[in-house]
Amino acid sequence: MDTTISAPAKWVETIGELRLPSKTDSRLQQLMDRNNDGKLSILEREELEALVELSERLSLVRAEALHLLGRGPQ
Repeated sequence: MDTTISAPAKWVETIGELRLPSKTDSRLQQLMDRNNDGKLSILEREELEALVELSERLSLVRAEALHLLGRGPQ
């Protein structure tokens, strides 16, 4: 069901600027590097999967916010 709501442009802009915190982004990169080297433990693989899912969802939310603002990726 598509529902239209109004929101202040500043809120939508803020959503469009969301990023993973730098420590989380660094951890994601570390895990991806270790994965490429075939050195992940089971727990690290689960952590990597969760961080990738979070990153993908965040990217989709950002993309939708930028679309609503009529902007492309930055």
